[in-house]
Amino acid sequence: MFKNKKVLVTGGCSFIGSHLVESLVLDGAHVEVVDDLSSGCLDNISSVINKIEFIKGDLRDGSIAAKCTKQKDIVFHLANIHGGRGFIETHPGEISQNFLIDGNVFYHSHLNGVERICYTSSACAYPTTLQSADIARQERYLSEEMADPFREGAALADGEYGWAKFMGEMALKAYNKQFMQKGVSCRLFTVYGPRENESHAIIAFIAKALTQQDPYEIWGSGSQDRNFTYVSDIVQGLKLATTKITDCRSVNIGTNEITKIIDAVRVVCDLVNHSPDKFNCDMTKPEGVHARAASTKNQNLWLNWEPEVSFQEGILKTVNWYRNHRTIEEMKNIVSNKLFDR
Repeated sequence: MFKNKKVLVTGGCSFIGSHLVESLVLDGAHVEVVDDLSSGCLDNISSVINKIEFIKGDLRDGSIAAKCTKQKDIVFHLANIHGGRGFIETHPGEISQNFLIDGNVFYHSHLNGVERICYTSSACAYPTTLQSADIARQERYLSEEMADPFREGAALADGEYGWAKFMGEMALKAYNKQFMQKGVSCRLFTVYGPRENESHAIIAFIAKALTQQDPYEIWGSGSQDRNFTYVSDIVQGLKLATTKITDCRSVNIGTNEITKIIDAVRVVCDLVNHSPDKFNCDMTKPEGVHARAASTKNQNLWLNWEPEVSFQEGILKTVNWYRNHRTIEEMKNIVSNKLFDR
């Protein structure tokens, strides 16, 4: 699918984007990356920097979107203003600028005749009411049709970030309706792995464990759960979805393995031999929805695929990477000061 194709990856210096770029280069694609380096960094793509084209640019500027989408066969659109739960709940105005970024990328991709667009959406597009602690209202596994802007009761996304992703999906589908644009929206479920930063849960857990934090701080009750999905599986899911889906529908990319936050913390602590005397569940900190897990039925049906990396295996890989990329003093500083950053 990707050999000799001209492929643009927006946000290609980011955590997920950099892994995707490396994979596409291995597939034989001619890859161009556009990134403003506001949260990503060139070090993330250092292994392939001589094999790609790089544009430093902000996609809020339509001229940048016009330039980088020219003569491209495929666009993987990952660029957006984002962060961990602490950031997205305290920077709503910045998050809302994602509407502009998505609009520019879709508009200029259409004008420049891009064949396919893969839009990275989020599980935050799902109605928050379906992810509550109330068992009577909760949907244990979220399936694609449960988030639909044109169906009553199916639109209550998770904050400004969730609404931006949800409207991005709707916009891409609109281009398919009117202009027959080919593409897919991929709803990602709690991605983790090497190159993620400490503003996100798993890396924060690892940093706290390696610095021997005690009492060990957990945001929220600790009883909330997630589908933690390893980054290599996300990359494979994005590529398969782009290959197999063309009508701009949405598809979940996640695992069917559900892990409670407190259990994730314990796995991390066990792996680094940290046994805190106390876990302090801080209810003043943002914790997100109570229960979020992907239905993988359509993922299996439409992509004939499911993620391969177990949570235990993925955590071990991530711990090993993180140990080699931060000193203990750096970790302590980050845990103290930067968990609300991007």
